[in-house]
Amino acid sequence: MQRNLKKIISFLQVVDSGSFTKAADILGLSRSMVSVDIKQLEGQLNVSLLTRNTRNIALTEVGKHFYDDFKRIQNQIDEAFEKSQNLGTNIAGLLRFSSTSEFGQRFILPLLPEFCRLYPKLRLQYSFNSSLDDLITEKLDLSIRLGNLKNSSLKMKKLGEYEIYLVSSPEFLKKYPIKQLTDLANVPWINHALLNWQDPQYFLQNSKNEKYYLPLIKNQYESNSAAVIHHMVLASLGIAICPAWMVDDDLQHERLVHVLPEYRLPKQNIQLLYPNTFVLPAKTRAFIDFLVDKLAVNK
Repeated sequence: MQRNLKKIISFLQVVDSGSFTKAADILGLSRSMVSVDIKQLEGQLNVSLLTRNTRNIALTEVGKHFYDDFKRIQNQIDEAFEKSQNLGTNIAGLLRFSSTSEFGQRFILPLLPEFCRLYPKLRLQYSFNSSLDDLITEKLDLSIRLGNLKNSSLKMKKLGEYEIYLVSSPEFLKKYPIKQLTDLANVPWINHALLNWQDPQYFLQNSKNEKYYLPLIKNQYESNSAAVIHHMVLASLGIAICPAWMVDDDLQHERLVHVLPEYRLPKQNIQLLYPNTFVLPAKTRAFIDFLVDKLAVNK
């Protein structure tokens, strides 16, 4: 029974991670050990659970049924373990969560000392990440994410919203005058690698609430860090779309200016994402309630 359980856990982690190597790292095993577990499990069942090639893995039909059945059992075990710790009245254990670096440093980190004083038996594991994949593969309890996210299998709770601005430095506009929307196609842009400004959800709106979509823009520079993009805009390398909370001070002191100020962009959401489980662990509920109380405002 115990040997089978180890093999099943290896299999579930490989599927969740999408990789033998990532699964091995998370489980603290060698990649070869995880591979042996899967092969032995398939041998015992006399079926193939996974199809493998040099680039990715996929579940077979039998593997999908096997995964669904044992993932449900794993979730039930996790929830039963949480209940047995009596976390409803004595919140303890490890709380794993993530946010983007820039938002986290500005809004989340200052709140953590108070939260830690409220729940001294909790251990925190806080990582900076902009991807949604980490919530599943790294088994996080909670993620704070920005933007209007696509539909997800995760539960979402909106904390608030914030403005985004099209900005550049005054020096950049002297070199590249922008008088109308079509001019946006003829200047260098600094793009966020995880965002697609050509997506229809991003549009410019005038005072009459008329919508205009961005022309085909030229992404000369790109980064997955809002802080890096912010510094590149200040260095007059291009124009960019930035969160208001990041550039408000620059706008006030005229280090940056609004580009086409007669237009505005749609507000973006601040959202909490967490697994869609039948029973939400008390430690996760406590953190959600805390953040809702502290952050449920417009930024």
